[in-house]
Amino acid sequence: MASYTKIPANNKQGYKWICTIEGPPDPTTGKRNQIPRRADTQKEALARAQAVYNERKLGIDSKKTKKITIIDVAEEWLKTYSKGKVKRRSVVQRGVQINNLNNYFKKKPISKITHRDYQNFLNDLDDQEYAHNTMLGINNTANMIFKYAIKHKIRIDNPTIDAVIPQKVTTVEEIENKDQLIEDKYLNRSELLDFFSTINEHGELQDKEIFYLLAFSGVRSGELCALKWTDIDFVSNQIRITKTMDSDNMRNYQLETPKTTGSIRLVPIDENVMIMLMEHKERQATQMKSQRDYFKDYHDKKFVFRNNDGYPFNAQHIRIRMQRIIKDTSITKHATPHIFRHTFVSMLAEAEVDLNTIMQRVGHENEKTTLNIYTHVTQKMQKNADLKIKNHYADVLNLSTLQDM
Repeated sequence: MASYTKIPANNKQGYKWICTIEGPPDPTTGKRNQIPRRADTQKEALARAQAVYNERKLGIDSKKTKKITIIDVAEEWLKTYSKGKVKRRSVVQRGVQINNLNNYFKKKPISKITHRDYQNFLNDLDDQEYAHNTMLGINNTANMIFKYAIKHKIRIDNPTIDAVIPQKVTTVEEIENKDQLIEDKYLNRSELLDFFSTINEHGELQDKEIFYLLAFSGVRSGELCALKWTDIDFVSNQIRITKTMDSDNMRNYQLETPKTTGSIRLVPIDENVMIMLMEHKERQATQMKSQRDYFKDYHDKKFVFRNNDGYPFNAQHIRIRMQRIIKDTSITKHATPHIFRHTFVSMLAEAEVDLNTIMQRVGHENEKTTLNIYTHVTQKMQKNADLKIKNHYADVLNLSTLQDM
């Protein structure tokens, strides 16, 4: 039962209401615990008192939680999260997403963040033109943080529930340029010739082996950097993908399981590329003795692509090498090493390999880009097939224009 007391106040109406309700008994002493809250109207005062009642009913002490910020909870949650079965790069990514939350909410108590506040945060990310998938990742992290706060009695509800992740509407221009947008995701035959001709003319040691393997296998950069000679089967012309490289720098690295279970696979490799790798292996063996003598801490872990000190290359190193090569080509597409993965998909599609087999070869369980490239290439092949039929059977088709005699 609520009771109300009218008191003088320096507001427009000249008074306020104090609403007092009976709260849960003190959990330690069992003594009576009243909750008074004031507001301009009886309804608002009751709502404030009821909110405190609900918190106390759940064991939330607003006096203790009122100064706890979202970053306080996020750091505590991330420490626990990192102890689970998660990869280091996942922890790093969560940390970046937490920074977005912290930059917006700053020192605002986490218990005071409303659903409206959180929706405004997402809208602000959209105004800054954050990608939809990036916002999905941030929202996922925020959801876990707020659930952690509820579990530990820091707040009563989760403001991420029913939040709308802004998503841009596809424009007419994007629809009309869809084919070009897909073609920008992979290198065509002439661009591949341009790229590898440039490597032959300006490439450094290991460039040829690295990029031919990327282009004709569909492996990810991290998977390539993690390859050891024990993963290369020169008898059956296959490489085994069982790990990926997570590396801050050349000497600080971790070998982790691939992106998904479907990424663990055997990849058939063209015989010419395997011959190239065999020659690369023989050169490494010849150079190893002098390298061991020069580097007293030589890192002998049998990596396929490595520095003179034996430590493996990382994905950033591969990106830098590619950027240097691209500058000497006529290629205008935004090309990172990942473009070779899409290029390999287009090659397989042109070779009329079915979609399911392509997915297995590149280690995709469900990848929208792979499907788009496959559909685009096969549709182009269909158009070419129609043209070939028209040209080959032109004399037969011409008969259709003759009128009956």
